[in-house]
Amino acid sequence: MGQEPRTLPPSPNWYCARCSDAVPGGLFGFAARTSVFLVRVGPSAGAIPGTPPFRVIGELVGHTERVSGFTFSHYPGQYNLCATSSDDGTVKIWDVETRTVVTEHALHQHTISALHWSPQVKDLIVSGDEKGVVFCYWLNRNDSQHLFIEPRTIFCLTCSPHHEDLVAIGYKDGIVVIIDISKKGEVVHRLRGHDDEIHSIAWCPLLGEDCLSINQEENSELEIPNGKVIAQTAVTKGCYLATGSKDQTIRIWSCSRGRGVMILKLPFLKRRGGGIDPTVKERLWLTLHWPKDQPTQLISSCFGGELLLWDLTQSWRRKYTLFSASSEGQNHSRIVFNLCPLQTEDDKQLLLSTSMDRDVKCWDMTTLECCWTLPSLGGFAYSLAFSPVDMGCLAIGVGDGMIRVWNTLSIRNNYDVKNFWQGVKSKVTALCWHPTKEGCLAFGTDDGKVGLYDTYSNKPPQISSTYHKKTVYTLAWGPPLPPISLGGEGDRPSLTLYSCGGEGIVLQHNPWKLGGEAYDINKLIRDTNSIKYKLPVHTEISWKADGKIMALGNEDGSIEIFQVPSLKLICTIQQHHKLVNTISWHHEHGSQPELSYLMASGSNNAVIYVHHLKTVIESNPESPVTITEPYRTLSGHTAKITSVAWSPHHDGRLVSASYDGTAQVWDTLREEPLCNFRGHRGRLLCVAWSPLDPDCIYSGADDFCVYKWLTSMQEHSRPPQGKKSIELEKKRLSQPKPKPKKKKKPTSRAPVKPEAYDGNEDEGIRESSGPVENGVSDQEGEEEAREPEFPSGIASVASREPVTCTPVSLGFEKSKVTVNNKVTLLKKEPPKEKPESLTKKRKARSMLPLTTSLDHRSKEELHQDCLVLATAKHSKELNEEVSTDLEERFHLGLFTDRAALYRMIEVEGKGHLENGHPELFHQLMLWKGDLKGVLQTAAERGELTDSLVAMAPVAGYHVWLWAVEAFAKQLCFQDQYVKAASHLLSIHKVYEAVELLKSNHFYREAIAVAKARLRPEDPILKDLYLTWGAILEKDGHYAVAAKCYLGAASAYDAAKVLAKKGDAASLKTAAELASIVGENALSSSLALRCAQELLLARNWVGAQEALKLHESLKGQRLVFCLLELLSKHLEERQLSEARSSSYNAWAAGTEGPFVERVTAVWKSTFGLDNPEHCQAALQQLQSIKYPSATNNTPSKQLLLHICHDLTLAVLSQQVASWDGAVEALLRAVVRSYDSGNFTIMQEVHSAFLPEGCDHLRDKLGEHQSPTTPAFKSLEAFFIYGHLYEFWWSLSRPCPKSSVWVRAAHRRTTSVEQSQQINNASPEEIDSKVSQPEPSRPPELDVRLTEESEQMLITCKELFSEKHASLQNSQRTVAEVQETLAEMIRQHQKSQVCKSTTNGPDKNESEQVAEQSLSSPPSECKEEKNQPLSLPELTKRLTEANEKIAKFPESVKTWPFPDVLECCLILLHIGSQCPGSVTQDMQRQAQELLQKYGNTKVYKRYCQTFCT
Repeated sequence: MGQEPRTLPPSPNWYCARCSDAVPGGLFGFAARTSVFLVRVGPSAGAIPGTPPFRVIGELVGHTERVSGFTFSHYPGQYNLCATSSDDGTVKIWDVETRTVVTEHALHQHTISALHWSPQVKDLIVSGDEKGVVFCYWLNRNDSQHLFIEPRTIFCLTCSPHHEDLVAIGYKDGIVVIIDISKKGEVVHRLRGHDDEIHSIAWCPLLGEDCLSINQEENSELEIPNGKVIAQTAVTKGCYLATGSKDQTIRIWSCSRGRGVMILKLPFLKRRGGGIDPTVKERLWLTLHWPKDQPTQLISSCFGGELLLWDLTQSWRRKYTLFSASSEGQNHSRIVFNLCPLQTEDDKQLLLSTSMDRDVKCWDMTTLECCWTLPSLGGFAYSLAFSPVDMGCLAIGVGDGMIRVWNTLSIRNNYDVKNFWQGVKSKVTALCWHPTKEGCLAFGTDDGKVGLYDTYSNKPPQISSTYHKKTVYTLAWGPPLPPISLGGEGDRPSLTLYSCGGEGIVLQHNPWKLGGEAYDINKLIRDTNSIKYKLPVHTEISWKADGKIMALGNEDGSIEIFQVPSLKLICTIQQHHKLVNTISWHHEHGSQPELSYLMASGSNNAVIYVHHLKTVIESNPESPVTITEPYRTLSGHTAKITSVAWSPHHDGRLVSASYDGTAQVWDTLREEPLCNFRGHRGRLLCVAWSPLDPDCIYSGADDFCVYKWLTSMQEHSRPPQGKKSIELEKKRLSQPKPKPKKKKKPTSRAPVKPEAYDGNEDEGIRESSGPVENGVSDQEGEEEAREPEFPSGIASVASREPVTCTPVSLGFEKSKVTVNNKVTLLKKEPPKEKPESLTKKRKARSMLPLTTSLDHRSKEELHQDCLVLATAKHSKELNEEVSTDLEERFHLGLFTDRAALYRMIEVEGKGHLENGHPELFHQLMLWKGDLKGVLQTAAERGELTDSLVAMAPVAGYHVWLWAVEAFAKQLCFQDQYVKAASHLLSIHKVYEAVELLKSNHFYREAIAVAKARLRPEDPILKDLYLTWGAILEKDGHYAVAAKCYLGAASAYDAAKVLAKKGDAASLKTAAELASIVGENALSSSLALRCAQELLLARNWVGAQEALKLHESLKGQRLVFCLLELLSKHLEERQLSEARSSSYNAWAAGTEGPFVERVTAVWKSTFGLDNPEHCQAALQQLQSIKYPSATNNTPSKQLLLHICHDLTLAVLSQQVASWDGAVEALLRAVVRSYDSGNFTIMQEVHSAFLPEGCDHLRDKLGEHQSPTTPAFKSLEAFFIYGHLYEFWWSLSRPCPKSSVWVRAAHRRTTSVEQSQQINNASPEEIDSKVSQPEPSRPPELDVRLTEESEQMLITCKELFSEKHASLQNSQRTVAEVQETLAEMIRQHQKSQVCKSTTNGPDKNESEQVAEQSLSSPPSECKEEKNQPLSLPELTKRLTEANEKIAKFPESVKTWPFPDVLECCLILLHIGSQCPGSVTQDMQRQAQELLQKYGNTKVYKRYCQTFCT
């Protein structure tokens, strides 16, 4: 076995794009936690011949947080320089030969995520951070440049090996950019394609793009990146770039064209030792390496840790070779993070890989086989144990959830390490090999689990069914004790397993029946030794090699020695005064047999004691002996002792491990320190002497390292003292505090004791919770940092080794027991500072301060007191002098009679009141027994308190009632109304309490009290609800107000108040509420309102749902259905601007005539399939009347009203009530006419009267029915619409549809209207354009179609003389009313500002009439200035009204198109298209105009056409 030190280092950091690197000549470095470990590879490593040529040679120490990036300078001549970046915000430049920092910068404000030393510029280091900031730092001139390219998280960056200014950056979201740092970071190319994190970027080692035979169709034409033509330089000559991403692809990009040329998709490889589910998204890190001498090959990582060599020569097919395809188990078992090429001194081409499986592997690039593996640790090294059977097998218990078994004797491999992780799942804190059975290893974990591994098989371990409540400290094999030992020879094992846990209990496990119960040995100890008192808390167990004696170490520092078979206590050692961490018995095979009675022990004190127990054990005393003197004392360590081990090769030689960071070898017999090992950078946790090499010791620490070291090579002989010790302490304090993710850092590190570790022991960031399923499991938890796992506070930890604990939980010693309310809490060593509560405990104020101060006067005064007191007590009668003395010395009342005591209390009481301590005065009064007096005084001064009032019942019931009321009043003055009410309740004054709360606006509380204490029917409760409801309603809190009204059983108001907000949701809720409480009328009106609100938002589906709430709204549902179908119809014909997406499904069909579609939907969706249903709906709807339309009616409202009439029409048709159908249809037409919406009128005509009015005439029959005038009107409007459309088709061949706003109202036809009609100007065409009938061709010849001629003949129907006469009278009335209104306005105006100068000569009203009726300028001159008097106007009005009265009702009831307007249009058509209108019709039209055109609106036109 080689005589050379070895290091088992910490694991390389995970999830970093570049945190390992190598340089030619054989130096490799990887970042692990807060430092960088250096490994020499190749012949210069000085490895023993036959073993792998590498050696861990040291580390770079200086960062205080995780190192996130590491890169060597690859510039020949300065391979000794390297750079690191860390989460502490710094970038440091190191010299690896001296292992010191050359320089550093802290330019980044955010976490640094990428780092690279430029291969082209020897002193340029480029770094990028999580916010997207890039810094270029030039080492030689100490200069830097800040670049901000994209506000995205940088994941990796790589400088170009060919061009000194180009850097490729990969971002978290998959974008890759190439920037030119000489142009302030200008983006040369932006490469888009990946859609997840970029893990790695590799430039092709050859410049130019000729090395790959990629089919480049665009080769001929040079692409223009960023729109600029760039000259062919090295920048544009092109170079390939490879990127690996979490999206499972590798992309190769051409830099000359700025786009991707090849995509390689990672294959799903069938993993050895278990399948893989391709549906599970595997964890992946895709790192790349492009070999220098092989530009047509690319190396990448894959899903489970495999490495692939891609062949890029055949771009059309995916060809790769698997590394180590032949040999089993050589590949990594988890994802690979970094790949580093390394050329050794003997020119071997190697590749080094770091992985999540915590191995560093070295690959031979010529054979693609693994040359060697360097294992590493991802947690504290808690425990070391050499196998007594398989010599040289060292088991290591590690905080990363794995046990390592290191075959230290392996000749071919220095690091022959096997990992065991199955069934462990937490930190391994204790190990112990079976003394005789091969491969049988017991382990204990920090969560209290005890198990047995067979290291020779691949089976999972056996786990004991009995767990410890806390960390397992120690395991030991020993002879079976009762009850296990009671079985026969064949029924019991020769050895059982003993475990000691943090809760202070030692359990005996039967290895044959781990599933059975384990036994607490305390029961046996108690029974054998008849112990009645509480047994100490055990923290350590150790069996003497012969198996006859057991030592137990305790939390109070005592060690107890027991004898088998029944554990008789023979001796107690009271030496240590702190928790015992370790006990070790000397081996039995030394030159002096009596040395096997030596027992060394270490505790939370720094001193090691050795005891010689031969005499005690052999004398076998009847009663236990107590030993207080040690055999040997070993002093020198400066912190607690965690482990001791005897050398198996020497007599009396011991090694100890301590929290002072060193291991010490002692000659115990001479009490002499021999050598001190200081290689660890942390607190030592375990130590073991090699069973084969007397010079060789292994130690493990919380620096994640296990060191093999040689005693002969240590330069120090004793632990560091004084200054050095302090420096070590500082060094340890500056150790990383791997921060739990996103947790705030502790503001100061000062209070952290060396014993207090910050808790997250495991791998810096994203540590695994234990290797699960060998990398197959996709347990994302693995990526999270391990958090401290203990419950809060001190009770949490009874650990003697660091498990995890925050600075609060005060150190890692074995525990002390504190008995507190019968609960045993195991505490760590308390810190030196006292808690604030103790240091600042204020002394209670004295009740009798004056008396006390008088007892502290001068000696003379005190002597005088004694004399006065003696005189007073013993003289028969008090003379005046003595009485005066006693009054002066009131404090003597304490020693005389009650009257004097009362006087003393009175004086003290006054003093308290003067000093502002009424509570002390009250207490004094209570002592005196004057409770009533106290209460009265306190009430008068407003100083009653809860405690005083609580004592009041002592003075009697009435005093208590009075006190509570007084206190309630006092509380009201202090604005504590709720508390006052509670006190009133305590004396059953419920109404007063409720009133108090109500009057101070505590309604919620008042209701709670009233509901809890009063009868449900009490009117107070209803009054409270209504009052609060009204206030809430006023403040706009409608929902809560509604709840109040419901509480007051006023459901109608609740629904009304909910509806107050008026939005659809509130209305719907209100409607549902009204429906629930049976207010059907209200519910239906609210549901309708809700539907109308939804209608405004064109939410058809919602509107129908709202209407569904009530059967009584069935009719409205039909109206809304028709409205929806009509709206969709208009939308399809582009006649409606509004678009709606939420149509009901049944609105989709567009086939067939409109009325048929409507009735079909009614039947299918609304179940309207027989006349009875139609009749019921008709009756529902007939009761609703809408006001008539005007120019200002909003279009949505207008449509609803029109559809209401149309629904009535269709329903009437369904029940064959044709009279009703005609009237309803006419109402719909008139509505559109009155509102001036010509388009809608025409749509109604085309949808409901596609064939004209003839079929209706047939249905009504020949005889005169009451509906005949209505039918005539309907027909007239139908013709009127067609007339206009025909006239427009003459003016414009292809009219476009638009809404026609009819300026000429039927009662107030404006002058402009007539002018437009007269001049047929372009405005008129614009304002009255409508859609031609579909049947009419777009271009009209002047010759008319038959249809047009037919239409013009039917226009005769419009020449209704009686209607012309009626309309003329109505126009006259309107004109006169307008004139009168104008006169009144003028009169009012003149009253307000009457001229003080010459008043008007004329009567004002006449003047106004004159102005208002003087005709427009276009009228003839003779008519001008003919004023009308008031009587004249009145006369005209009366005449017109009389005329109107004479007309039959049938004419007045149903509106009719303006007859004169129709006459004018016909005459226009006649002039535009001669011969189209018959002479007879033209004459008739002129006659009507002459006869009735006397109002000023029509006068001018009559003259034009009739002269």
